Amino acid sequence: MGASLWGVGRARSTLRPPPACFPPQLPTSRASQIPRAPSPPPHLSRACARAPRDLKLDTVEKIVEDFASDMALNPFSSGTRLRDMIRAIRASKTAAEERAVVRRECAAIRTAISERGQEGLRHRNMAKLMFIHMLGYPTHFGQMECLKLIAAAGYPEKRIGYLGLMLLLDERQEVLMLVTNSLKQDLNHSSPFIVGLALCALGNICSAEMARDLAPEVEKLLRSRDVNTKKKAALCSVRIVRKVPDLAENFICLAASLLKEKHHGVLISAVQLCTELCKASKDALEYLRKNCIEGLVRILRDVSNSSYAPEYDVAGISDPFLHIRVLKLMRMLGQGDTDCSEYMNDILAQVATKTESNKNAGNAILYECVETIMGIEATSGLRVLAINILGRFLSNRDNNIRYVALNILMRAITVDTQAVQRHRVTILECVKDADASIRKRALELVFLLVNDTNVKPLTKELVDYLDVADPDFKEDLTAKICSITEKFSQEKLWYLDQMFKVLSLAGNHVKDDVWHALIVVISNASELQGYAVRSLYMALRAYSEQGSLLRVAVWCIGEYGEMLVNNLGMLEAEPPITVTESDAVDAVELGFNCYSADVTTRSMCLVALLKLSSRFPSMSERIKQIVAQNKENMVLELQQRSIEFGSIIQRHQSIRSSLLERMPVLDEAAYLVKRASATQATIPSYKPASGVTPGDLKIPNGVAKPAAAPLVDLLDLSSDDAPVTSTSATPNDFLQDLLGIGGTNLSTAGAPSASTDILMDLLSIGSSPSQNGLLDSSSPAQAEKKPFSAVPQVVSLVPEPMDLLGSLSSSASSSAGTKSSTIVPQAADLLDGLSASTSVSGIDDACPSITAFQSATLKIVFDLRKQLGKPQETTIHATFTNLTSTTYTDFIFQAAVPKFIQLRLDPASGNVVPASGKGSVTQGFSVTNNQHGQKPLAMRIRMSYKVNGEDRLEQGQVSNFPPGL
Repeated sequence: MGASLWGVGRARSTLRPPPACFPPQLPTSRASQIPRAPSPPPHLSRACARAPRDLKLDTVEKIVEDFASDMALNPFSSGTRLRDMIRAIRASKTAAEERAVVRRECAAIRTAISERGQEGLRHRNMAKLMFIHMLGYPTHFGQMECLKLIAAAGYPEKRIGYLGLMLLLDERQEVLMLVTNSLKQDLNHSSPFIVGLALCALGNICSAEMARDLAPEVEKLLRSRDVNTKKKAALCSVRIVRKVPDLAENFICLAASLLKEKHHGVLISAVQLCTELCKASKDALEYLRKNCIEGLVRILRDVSNSSYAPEYDVAGISDPFLHIRVLKLMRMLGQGDTDCSEYMNDILAQVATKTESNKNAGNAILYECVETIMGIEATSGLRVLAINILGRFLSNRDNNIRYVALNILMRAITVDTQAVQRHRVTILECVKDADASIRKRALELVFLLVNDTNVKPLTKELVDYLDVADPDFKEDLTAKICSITEKFSQEKLWYLDQMFKVLSLAGNHVKDDVWHALIVVISNASELQGYAVRSLYMALRAYSEQGSLLRVAVWCIGEYGEMLVNNLGMLEAEPPITVTESDAVDAVELGFNCYSADVTTRSMCLVALLKLSSRFPSMSERIKQIVAQNKENMVLELQQRSIEFGSIIQRHQSIRSSLLERMPVLDEAAYLVKRASATQATIPSYKPASGVTPGDLKIPNGVAKPAAAPLVDLLDLSSDDAPVTSTSATPNDFLQDLLGIGGTNLSTAGAPSASTDILMDLLSIGSSPSQNGLLDSSSPAQAEKKPFSAVPQVVSLVPEPMDLLGSLSSSASSSAGTKSSTIVPQAADLLDGLSASTSVSGIDDACPSITAFQSATLKIVFDLRKQLGKPQETTIHATFTNLTSTTYTDFIFQAAVPKFIQLRLDPASGNVVPASGKGSVTQGFSVTNNQHGQKPLAMRIRMSYKVNGEDRLEQGQVSNFPPGL
């Protein structure tokens, strides 16, 4: 503004005779009476110096008075221009000084707004307000000033006004409705600069209402001759389509016509608009597939073969941004369409082979090209070319390039495993990388590469690296090695060798279920028990600090100590070792006294010593002394075991041998089923993938989609075993039953009782069961139904932990209950044991099948069956069908029921759901309604699976159960 004021002075000086100089120096007394005016600007001083000397004194005084009056009109005459305010804020040494400066400036701006000061200074005030807003201070009082500046006629005022509109307001502000008329006028303005300002503002803060009102004007501007106007109109159309997808059909033809332009700015905006149209409308997707593939191929060929253009060149590559945008759009158009994909194959091969990979811009183009090839229905040769490019990426020095290459390879392995296998050596080198994220991603890829033919060399490489791996990485590496060994082991001897190496090198990082499974395998491999105990004894002498190794070794020494001492069960290539009875006891004692041993390990050591006292009678006295040392142990568990075991050794020698016999062979099949159920009951960590998943809902008109709330209390079902005896069916009780919380005991999620409305909204439950369609009925529907064969193994959703120390002996008897048997109703007096209202029939009560859940990607059907004489029990056979063209892997089904319902979940028939409904996964489970006839059946379900390596999650509520369940 200072320049503008001086410009006014300069204009006035041209209308008067040029001044010669300033008046002579006044006397001191006269000068002290005249207030000092601000110094004239430099150009005015130079003009005075060059002017003739015949200027009159009154002319000079008039110039000074005009200058002083101009400064008096400025409400910021204290010198606080924008740069002065910024300088003052930066000079503040404390936050309090900064706040004082901002308060002073805000007060001055408020005064200027209320007093309606000089019109030419409004945009200076707005510029200062925008800077204050960027510092985080409230500036809502300046919103109306933005509208006034936008309504002004001049371009400078409109520019500041629109900039303030985009910074100080958003689409949720009601004030924004007042600017719609000004935007409409500016969109029809004759000046392309003002039209550009309006398009820029509309593209940033457009709401759904504004989009509907101003869409016709934007459509007209897409036909403009000015390339900058068309480019901004296309970007503004992207915002409009996002806010109101229903308007997409108005822009389809215009977007297709823009792809014929030559200007790269218009092209990249048009490609972005076409991409958004494909996301918003299936009709637009089909139209662009038919009419725009040829144009996109032409654009990509022209930009790839174009000569050097300075305005588009980035590191020697012509317009990589346009390259990437076109490739992304081609990926969307070619996905699932064979004809479009075939038309793209040649140009994609050309881009993949001609683009240089020694520059970052070239690598970005190659990455998008590979993504496009893997996303469309490309030929096998083209896919191999893409995977080879990823192999080159793995040898790049840039960690980011290697990481994205590993990510794509994880998805590509499901398409062409053999092509990825060729780069196995390079991927294994990435496991040893210094970057933690690359190591973890490469390890996951190696896990996917393992098959029956390469399991041994890959496992050897991973085990060898385990010795030198970082401690933070050992846990993930150990888990993958154990999983590979268990999944692909064809020989028990090889399995034992690998597990012993893992326990020796990283025993402290092995999870409990892994060494539990190892003990079960050793128990069942009678021909390898001697080899196992000798190998574990030798490993224990070298790696006694490894916790899991210590536990397994102590257990085996206690069970098979005589095989260790007498070298029983020797293998052909196994060298004999000399171990005395005293050495075996020393090993167990060493483990007990190890500083890192926990209570579980020491308890197992005491059990092993007790068993050795029976196997080695000569060592009984020494063992008794070792056990007696813990009779005063501070840990109650160890103290109690020490006293009891000492009593067995000293007083009950007659029954000691029979009491301390070897444990019976553990039921390996029953344990594996129980372990699988425990894994299935655990919710995996879910990371939302970027992009739109098939199951996502598109909410139109600019309404923000609420964040997905976690499934409340899905696994907190430990209290479900106790039936609820209360018959009250009030809404709050029903909600608490469904969530598994009592009146005063909060759930583990920590939700306060005041959040009942939020929880009710989350579970879609109204104020009473009847509002959900959960109505009581005493007459269940009768229908014909073919009986099905359910999996006989019944497993609780939250299994109890297995007691390896004392309760493994009961597994034989408990496993008998897992075998298939005919279900026989409870005994009843057939003559007068049934009530008059009970229907006597020779068949089970049948219920119709229901569609429990259906989305665009997944369908779940429940076949219901009730047993005669047990109206509260319902057997459900669930069938999961994949409705998409991509196979689902790692499929897991979970269910949550109210507190008054008991749920028993059987293992699923598999974890891979075939694509396009060509197969299905089934799973049986049963529910017991302990308040049958008083409360209806309710259930929440959650399905998690992977699509091309990316996690997916769907959940819903089953509210269409037939009455009477």
